[in-house]
Amino acid sequence: MLLRSLKLGSTEHYLPALNGTYHRGKALKILLENEMFYAYELVNSLVVTRSVANPVAKLLESGNLVMKDANDDDPENFLWQTFDYPCDTQLPGMKLGRNTITGLDRSLTSWKSNDDPSRGDFTYGLDPRGYPQIVMRKGSVEQFRAGSWNGLRFTGSPNLKRNSIYSFRFVFNQKEMYYIFELLNSSVLTRMVLNTNGLMQRFIWIERTQGWNLYLTSQTDSCDNYALCGAYGSCNIDNSPKCGCLKGFVPKFPTDWDISDWSNGCVRRTPLDCRTGDGFIKYSGVKLPDTRYSWFNESMNLKECKMVCLRNCSCMAYASLDISKGGSGCLLWFVDLIDIRDLTENGQEIYIRMASSEVGQLDSNGKKRVWIIVGSVFAVMLLLGLGLTLYIRKKKQKRKLSGQGKKGQNPEKDYTTEDLELPLFDLATIANATNNFSINNKIGEGGFGPVYKGVLEDGQEIAVKRLSKNSKQGLEEFKNEAWKLHMEDRSLELIDASIGDSCDKIEVLRSIHVGLLCVQRCPEDRPSMSSIVLMLSSESALPQPKQPGFFTERNPVEGYSSSGKPESCSANEITVTWLSAR
Repeated sequence: MLLRSLKLGSTEHYLPALNGTYHRGKALKILLENEMFYAYELVNSLVVTRSVANPVAKLLESGNLVMKDANDDDPENFLWQTFDYPCDTQLPGMKLGRNTITGLDRSLTSWKSNDDPSRGDFTYGLDPRGYPQIVMRKGSVEQFRAGSWNGLRFTGSPNLKRNSIYSFRFVFNQKEMYYIFELLNSSVLTRMVLNTNGLMQRFIWIERTQGWNLYLTSQTDSCDNYALCGAYGSCNIDNSPKCGCLKGFVPKFPTDWDISDWSNGCVRRTPLDCRTGDGFIKYSGVKLPDTRYSWFNESMNLKECKMVCLRNCSCMAYASLDISKGGSGCLLWFVDLIDIRDLTENGQEIYIRMASSEVGQLDSNGKKRVWIIVGSVFAVMLLLGLGLTLYIRKKKQKRKLSGQGKKGQNPEKDYTTEDLELPLFDLATIANATNNFSINNKIGEGGFGPVYKGVLEDGQEIAVKRLSKNSKQGLEEFKNEAWKLHMEDRSLELIDASIGDSCDKIEVLRSIHVGLLCVQRCPEDRPSMSSIVLMLSSESALPQPKQPGFFTERNPVEGYSSSGKPESCSANEITVTWLSAR
């Protein structure tokens, strides 16, 4: 039973509201759902709205104690129920608001202390004036305003979000206006409590600890104190000081603001002049101001709302009434705007009336800022582009000079300066991956030398060819082999013998082909990543790869020169011959 975990309020919250009389000594049965709980003899006279043949009091599973006819379970026909007098706690299914026909006001009242359930100082309920809003008061003084309903949540409750524990909604019609929440999972219990310090808190029942765990508090920080920054002031908890005037406004009494007394708020820097024409400035990401002196229309759009406000010189601001489904409705303010704060999430837009000269100035300043930002970004991009162009040009020149200086040299000695764009590993890494070239890791041997299977530290398996001291091949032959084998239609020889029978040879050949396209000498010949994905995931024809960047050819007459001096050759294998005297 949920009720077993709740503190019950005193009878002063309930009995005075009853009308009609039950006579002293009349027995009234109090029942649980399917069993008799106990009998209660009425000592005081009780009243009901009408007489019934068989009156009983029944404690429902929801925690609602109702007086009803024993044969009538329709909630609309209940004679009386505790959910209409909620004390300090709102339970699932309990309405927080007003019945506009009967005048019944369902609001929360705090306890006087944690061990004294008589009426405390704080109340939390719906203020029906203007556009209805939830307000918490200490006596008659506003302390916190949860705000008006915007179709998704109350404007001052950004932490009221869709969740997996409970659903919530606001009902507003000709008969009633109320906030209600329902459990999405009946095995999870939750309740809202107005504590003795005036904090509105939601708790979740934790079965393991057999206790209530705090889920959220409606008031998040000192910016939730009602009207802290005065009229046209906005509170931002991340600023110091936290109160500031809205743009286009200045402190009403600057000396008071200097000592952090913001209660008198701000005034327009340029007074309104409705005869010469006013305009509106949009403010975004804020908690909408107090709506007790507002006017609303549910059918208007935002453009119509603006025109209505503009034609009425007393209208100070307008906003969308409902921001769900793209926004609809109209909400107008006719007094100074108070209790505004900046919100980091789930804030709204409001359009505040300003002098036309102020609107033009703020707009031009805004446009100037935009152009400054755009200009700055363009300048930075231009500098980056120039710097990158100069860097590439210098690199190309250096590479060209380096190539001219090395013409005719042994290419095997210059591999470190080539732009291979391939991963390089030091000897220690390779030795560690192959267990120091263990015989147990050897998987084959060729003219170049033995081949070892290895595993890098990240788990990637590799094959390592080690140059044999007796081999007459060298680094260039090793690099030229991911290319010559392909040109000789012998790419399958690259497959490790241990997986040769288990792999899809067509896919392997296609992967090798794509790999060679990716390392072509000229970067503009190489395919983009999107093209590579398409090549690997389809069976479309592939272009023939050009020479890879790491491919070099040995001088065809090298080794036959008696002088031992380097001979020159061209990259297209056409030899150049000249005569010289003996």
